[in-house]
Amino acid sequence: MNLLLLCRPGFEPETAAEIADWAARREIAGYPQAERGSGWVRFHDLAAQQENTGADPEEEAGRNTARPALPPRNLIFARQCVRVLADLPQLDPSDRLTPMLAALTDTPWRPFGSLIVEHPDSDAARPLAGLARSFGNALRPALRKAGLLSASEDLQQPCLHLCFFSGTHAVLGVSQPRGERIWPQGIPRLRLPKEAPSRSAQKLEEAFQILLRPDEREQWLKPGMSAVDLGAAPGGWSWILTRHHIHVTAIDNGPLADSLLATGLVRHLRADGFSWQPTQPVDWMVCDMVEQPRRVAARMAEWFAHGWCRRAVFNLKLPMKKRHAEVQANLADFHAHCAEAGVAVQTRARQLYHDREEITVLAWS
Repeated sequence: MNLLLLCRPGFEPETAAEIADWAARREIAGYPQAERGSGWVRFHDLAAQQENTGADPEEEAGRNTARPALPPRNLIFARQCVRVLADLPQLDPSDRLTPMLAALTDTPWRPFGSLIVEHPDSDAARPLAGLARSFGNALRPALRKAGLLSASEDLQQPCLHLCFFSGTHAVLGVSQPRGERIWPQGIPRLRLPKEAPSRSAQKLEEAFQILLRPDEREQWLKPGMSAVDLGAAPGGWSWILTRHHIHVTAIDNGPLADSLLATGLVRHLRADGFSWQPTQPVDWMVCDMVEQPRRVAARMAEWFAHGWCRRAVFNLKLPMKKRHAEVQANLADFHAHCAEAGVAVQTRARQLYHDREEITVLAWS
């Protein structure tokens, strides 16, 4: 299965290493292709290439009657991961529709439940935003007329992706929403209200959008729940929690924004987030402290080991080099500490759009 992965520009090596590890664990022979600063990685499946060049047409037709496996969704550095259906490197700007419709004629994925037209999030590809918007408006009715796209959005059906690399080069791919919203480039469009204490508020809001399923957001973010925000000042993450009507204990020696305290849902305690302990368990613990990632991971594991929280969102800062290896080591240490305490904890992690040199982790017991 050939894959296209979109990531933060500059993190192509980490994305390539991650998809290569994923393929190796599943004994998929292939190799990643990456270009520094491009915002994309391609994974080339050698077995798929051999099938495409040497398979019997009748055998191939029979193989396509069932929908083959879709790409992974649990990667950390990839914002978007799609299975490549067709690579179109020589499009005619006067007629891009015809070759795209032809490439999708025999696809086993039809009809698609939704369409996303996107481009890599790089300086070189950013001028393609206008083309992506306008072409999407033309492509949708053409796909529906051809029976390739459902009449209305259906998030239970496969999603068709069209990724432009230039005005004459595009890739068609497929992903599976599984009932969840998929955003162009894997980036949710969030607006920062002017009353937010800091821009870091967008990190936690994006984490809730990306790392929680719709049913989990409904069940795990209920009014009246309790939370602790370690290293809270000036209060961006606490403010997001209060928007869900959750009561927050904000731990930080620094001051909090007046707009946060005015909510009436926040109790500010001037203390060190690495030493303060709650008197009773809380529903959520969140942490965005600037500290060595292994120290943060150990502190987070301590919270779960003592049963101080049920769920947590925390950031792990990244080193300048060997970032993929460091992330794996930090997460392994976190799980090992929890296991030593006899606590089973699950995690999901992602480098979010609003993250920089860090990743965001969701953990729950």
